[in-house]
Amino acid sequence: MSDARPSADPSAGLFPGRVFVSTVLDALETKTTMSSRLARRFVQRAAMAGFLIGLFYVTHYAVVAAFDAVALGDGVTLRTIGRLVGAVSFGWALVFIYYTKSELLTSNIMIVTVGAYHRRTGWGRALRLLGLCYLGNLLGGLVVAVLLRFSTLTEGAVMAEMVAAVEHKTAYVADGAAGWGDLFVRAVLCNFCINVAMLLVYNGLIADTLTKCLVMITSVFVFAFLGLEHSVANTVLFAVVGLREGVDPALAAGNVALALLGNFVGGGLLVGLAYSYVNDERGWRAGTGGDARG
Repeated sequence: MSDARPSADPSAGLFPGRVFVSTVLDALETKTTMSSRLARRFVQRAAMAGFLIGLFYVTHYAVVAAFDAVALGDGVTLRTIGRLVGAVSFGWALVFIYYTKSELLTSNIMIVTVGAYHRRTGWGRALRLLGLCYLGNLLGGLVVAVLLRFSTLTEGAVMAEMVAAVEHKTAYVADGAAGWGDLFVRAVLCNFCINVAMLLVYNGLIADTLTKCLVMITSVFVFAFLGLEHSVANTVLFAVVGLREGVDPALAAGNVALALLGNFVGGGLLVGLAYSYVNDERGWRAGTGGDARG
């Protein structure tokens, strides 16, 4: 009696992203169903993500302002340390969004792109899902903005930090083609970071919760510390500052539009489409007659 064991599927090494793709496609099915049959609840889940982004983004600026207020003499402050701590604090936003099962536009960009590549959704349904998600993110951010408008949480140095950030972000649009290019690159890199983190969370290789949290925190830390451009975070920032100090609506809209385009390239194409293609084993199996043993 032979004790030979079945040989392992050699395609497992060739296409290591199977779990990631299947997990994303399962998530897409749920999101597509919700955005069509349970649209109001889907928007509510997206609103929670916008609310969390707003709350943690304000915390980020509050931390920077607090450290900047610590004077060491000769005009030197702890601002750089504040930027480090603030970026880490903001990183927890993605953890909260993931574990509350909220809906964030930038990660959904990757999910619908994977689904479109595998023909599990059409671009019409995908755009509806993304549109509802952005609407919910915006509404959640507006709720935070309204609450903060009637509080003292963003007064003084905190608001000064946020106003400076708005001026910096809208300057990209006002500066013409050079600024547009800079903003676009920053938006591409931002959502690349976010969705590489989600790839690591979804790929089945990380089992413990702590490591998943560290991955998500690190990805947001990179974008916050480097000053990359996140369409939803920018939308919420403009809402918070706009209700108290006012913003130029045309420049703000231009920033968000370019950030959305860059976020789509970074998360949808560089992560979603690229990883779908390199892990697409359909052509390989067809070439081997469907026999994984070759």
